[in-house]
Amino acid sequence: MKERETSLLSLLGLGLVGIALISATTGAYRIDPWQLPQILWNQSEGFAVLLHIRFPRVVMAGLVGAVLGLTGATLQGLFRNPLADPGLIGISAGAGLGAALWIVLGGTALLGLWGIPFAAFLMGGGVTWCLWLLAKTEGTISTITLLLAGIAVNSLAGAGIGIMTFLADDQQLRSLTFWLLGSLTGGTWEMIGIAIPFMLVGAGLLAQLAPALNALSLGESEAYHLGVSTEIIKKRVILGSALAVGAAVSVSGGIGFIGLVVPHLIRLMGSPDHRLVLPGSALGGALLLIAADLLARTIVSPAEMPVGTITALMGTPLFLWLLWRFKRELSHA
Repeated sequence: MKERETSLLSLLGLGLVGIALISATTGAYRIDPWQLPQILWNQSEGFAVLLHIRFPRVVMAGLVGAVLGLTGATLQGLFRNPLADPGLIGISAGAGLGAALWIVLGGTALLGLWGIPFAAFLMGGGVTWCLWLLAKTEGTISTITLLLAGIAVNSLAGAGIGIMTFLADDQQLRSLTFWLLGSLTGGTWEMIGIAIPFMLVGAGLLAQLAPALNALSLGESEAYHLGVSTEIIKKRVILGSALAVGAAVSVSGGIGFIGLVVPHLIRLMGSPDHRLVLPGSALGGALLLIAADLLARTIVSPAEMPVGTITALMGTPLFLWLLWRFKRELSHA
């Protein structure tokens, strides 16, 4: 990578550390950032708040944001579609339907706090498996069929969520709405321990695909003639996205715009080289979601806003600006 691209990754890394420290020390219980090392070393006042509330929430926000950014960049590279994001192939919608079914049909008492994440991950994985079967023809996976099937599944899942919303009582409706809008209030070390293996395996399948995605940007047939096994790449992207996004959405609910906007910003600030875009999107997604979660729990304190509304409020103006900039470039071409 060029020096500018390396500098961008370094800047994103420093920004991520900075926003994580700010988030960990900001809230109803204020902690001086300069006293953080002393509090951790001496386990003095504030240590329990940091260890059991702030740190796991910051870590979960960072992991979920990184997964959404990375999968968004990977799917945009695979489909060669700038509008692709983790929700495109139905994983998020399937997870939302699973959570809705669990909340409304009375399954919440069965597994306690684990019920909703379990149902969301299971349904998200099941939806991905169905899409795989639909898109597979004579041993090959058609990206067009996968895209169209994803749109259909998103519509079907949206209808199912609508039915569950209609059937829900007041308490169930509140729980369902808050989950669908995204929340990191359930961020605990135990929850992270369950979700992180799936996130890491999924992200690991995607992180090494930069050279192949660079070749795919020339076209599928061109990439094949350059020695890229396009079918294996498709399978890795689908499986990796299903594992990573399914686990992320199961613990955070529906959080939009990160996988869509962050890769665009990385390309704008750096280059379309996926050796930059993939790690940059992971760092940028983590940074953005930690910042959004900080706003969600402080802007209307002591209440808390769903973090998905914050990412939408942050992401929509950015996306509209990107569209306006793209339109200007076309008009001057």
